[in-house]
Amino acid sequence: MKKYTLLPLLCGLFVLFTSSSPLSDRAKTWKASDKAKKFVKETISLDFYASPYGVGWNKPEHLHDYIDRAMETGITGASATLAATYFTWEDWIKEYNVWRSTMLQTPDKFVFVHHVEDIHRAHKEGKYAMIFNSQTTSILNGDLTKIAALRGMGVSSMQLVYNGAYRTGDGVMRYYKGKDGGLTDWGKKVLDEMVKQGIIVDLSHTGRNTAVDISNYMLEKYPGVPFVYTHSLPEGLYKNLPDATERGCCRNITDEQAKLAAKSGGVVSPTFTEWMMDGVWPDDISPVHCADMIDYYVKLIGEDHVGIATDDMFTLDILMGFVKQNAASYDDDGYMVNAFNKGADGCGELAKILPAVTDELWKRGYTDEQIKKIYGGNVMRVYKKVWK
Repeated sequence: MKKYTLLPLLCGLFVLFTSSSPLSDRAKTWKASDKAKKFVKETISLDFYASPYGVGWNKPEHLHDYIDRAMETGITGASATLAATYFTWEDWIKEYNVWRSTMLQTPDKFVFVHHVEDIHRAHKEGKYAMIFNSQTTSILNGDLTKIAALRGMGVSSMQLVYNGAYRTGDGVMRYYKGKDGGLTDWGKKVLDEMVKQGIIVDLSHTGRNTAVDISNYMLEKYPGVPFVYTHSLPEGLYKNLPDATERGCCRNITDEQAKLAAKSGGVVSPTFTEWMMDGVWPDDISPVHCADMIDYYVKLIGEDHVGIATDDMFTLDILMGFVKQNAASYDDDGYMVNAFNKGADGCGELAKILPAVTDELWKRGYTDEQIKKIYGGNVMRVYKKVWK
């Protein structure tokens, strides 16, 4: 068996080194019915992926090719990560500029989303709706007034923390090590300004203590303002399986966390990422796995509170140049390495898998209207509620 070693990247993502080539960065194109393919083309579907420049892609053609495949399938658009870990404001500006400049190479293909109506327009005109997000508040550089600027640039959602320790609170790796101190006073000020400016609070990657603190703060101070998990798998789906690990994947969330998001009116989107599927580490994710995640959340919190996300990184090959010797910051006691060694290979690219997922959901009795909510309708409701 090939053995992989794990080193962290600049953006808190990961790369695996082995004596042979990197893991495959191309998901299978799963067979689907013509009816399902037509349904996806006619339905607003919105992805979430984590591909900062230089980590997920480093040439314009990488981004264009990926989005061309999505558009050919009928994917309406995506929320794209422009910043993670400990990015600064200066890092954010550079990242924003390179994304925008690259997309303006083919300006007729994109719609930069600021309002829900922009998503409808992209769908109607056959364009790609680009929605920006940040997976860190370190980009504020301690300045709350920058939140207004982020919203002006089209940032739709933002996490207060990534994996580690932040001025706002603690991430999942801190919780994993018993060091999650919860939401801070500065974090509350950030939340207040996010609500004021109309940026959605995203709790993915957030330590459980901090996540519960944020949830309770939002529910008490801002009832009716939804918060979300943009890319988080359900711990409860895997924890009782025979091969589940003792502690589970640190990135997965509890049923209680999901219920609090639903109580706010928010949405929880499972991510189609193999290594988080605790104990179920296939060579390639299947539509059945995706439907299992969706179905679990629908039964737990209701069809009005579930979305979809791939958390895709486009390609693993180019990540190697961004490795940094800081492994302690991402120390999960070897869980991720073990998952990759036992078969986890990547993500299910939405363009290649969504029609087949549709067929699988139909088999389980889901109606067209239910699927439309899950693929895009639910998150658009949250957008409309929060965005200013």
